[in-house]
Amino acid sequence: MISPTSLSPIKTHRWNPYLVGALIGVLSILTFSLADKPIGISTGIAQAAGACAVPVMGAEGVAANTYWAKKAVPAWDYGSLFVVGSFLGALISSLMSRSFKVETVPTVWRDRFGPSVAKRLTAAFLGGVVIIFGARLADGCTSGHGISGSLQLAVSSWTFFLVMFASGIATAFVIFRRRRA
Repeated sequence: MISPTSLSPIKTHRWNPYLVGALIGVLSILTFSLADKPIGISTGIAQAAGACAVPVMGAEGVAANTYWAKKAVPAWDYGSLFVVGSFLGALISSLMSRSFKVETVPTVWRDRFGPSVAKRLTAAFLGGVVIIFGARLADGCTSGHGISGSLQLAVSSWTFFLVMFASGIATAFVIFRRRRA
């Protein structure tokens, strides 16, 4: 029997990947056309980090810091609005599909590493630090290089994308390898 939620793709929590790919392509065209910017989120996240550092370091201290001075001085611009929009879009989507839940230790993690909340949050924080450091070092994130850069046929973006997938697969094999009985 067909349920009412199966008739509305907005209310399902798994979308057709071909449809999503086409929609990302349309979003890229719109973003380049309207904002004259590529899709990317690492600069916006760096700006948010700078905004969080202002109370500690002061606005002058953040502006003088080489990390933020490069192009991520806190500001309400395309990058920060993209971060806020991505968060709100994901929240609205999860609420509409009724898939929203607060989960500190996902089942996949619990099965492999145990139920420790502290261990999970520490790993998530360290992973976030590593990935944002890598994104800033590569001068772009997975969306910046993987979507916008590869659409522009940038060699650096295709290199990034291939290395990201290869290292992700290798990491998954190491972390989630089956234990022998």
